[in-house]
Amino acid sequence: MNPIKIIIAGPRGRMGREAVKLVSNTTHFELVAVVDHKYDSMMLSDLEGFQTIHHVPIYNDIEKCLQTIKADVLIDLTTPEVGMFHARTALHYHVRPVVGTTGFSKEDLAELEEICQKKELGCIIAPNFAIGAVLMMKFSQMAAKYFPDVEIIEMHHDGKLDAPSGTAVKTAEMISESRIKKQQGHPNEKETMNGARGANFDGMHIHSVRLPGLVAHQQVLFGSDGQTLTLRHDSYNRGSFMSGVKVAVETVMKHNHFVYGLENILE
Repeated sequence: MNPIKIIIAGPRGRMGREAVKLVSNTTHFELVAVVDHKYDSMMLSDLEGFQTIHHVPIYNDIEKCLQTIKADVLIDLTTPEVGMFHARTALHYHVRPVVGTTGFSKEDLAELEEICQKKELGCIIAPNFAIGAVLMMKFSQMAAKYFPDVEIIEMHHDGKLDAPSGTAVKTAEMISESRIKKQQGHPNEKETMNGARGANFDGMHIHSVRLPGLVAHQQVLFGSDGQTLTLRHDSYNRGSFMSGVKVAVETVMKHNHFVYGLENILE
């Protein structure tokens, strides 16, 4: 079996470093290049912390990288704007994107889906690669059929750019598919401080917490007469996301269509 040739965008980021470790330590993966906004034309092994990663060139320009390097999959763990550009460009060069960036708009997702249909290529966009988080979302969707009163509290490090998180939004979308639509809280409730009730998604509320010391955490709270149900997932380090990245890379090679959400590829 030939190894899956992989390019990583954002290798010096906290998630990118974990992805480099994953690819380097997986026998049927091969890291063939990285894309970074600095250090063009250098080798990854020239950078601190990557001395054992040999023969991997750094490119500033994704297009130049894809024109020069033969690859099967692009792993992008950057920002929504950069991730969208990289995914679109990768598909143009017949490279399958696996993107772990949150904050994509519905228009972005529709555009990528259309490109995948035309190119007959797989692409996976996952708001969260932690398999435990995906199970939490699936269990929440199941519970919402019986507990339509629900609130989501997501907690992340204070360097996170988007709020609410992509995981929280995806959870709310999945819950909406099985939940009876209703507006929660007292019909005459008023916020004495703007934003006190959080973001309103289809009548349920999402609350975002940002603090140093956190990584990625979410709890989904359901309430009913005389009982509550809480589903919670915690990621204590970024290595927790790599099992999902591995599954996504292996799966995208078999797909010729667009997938949004890791839950759609887990059996």
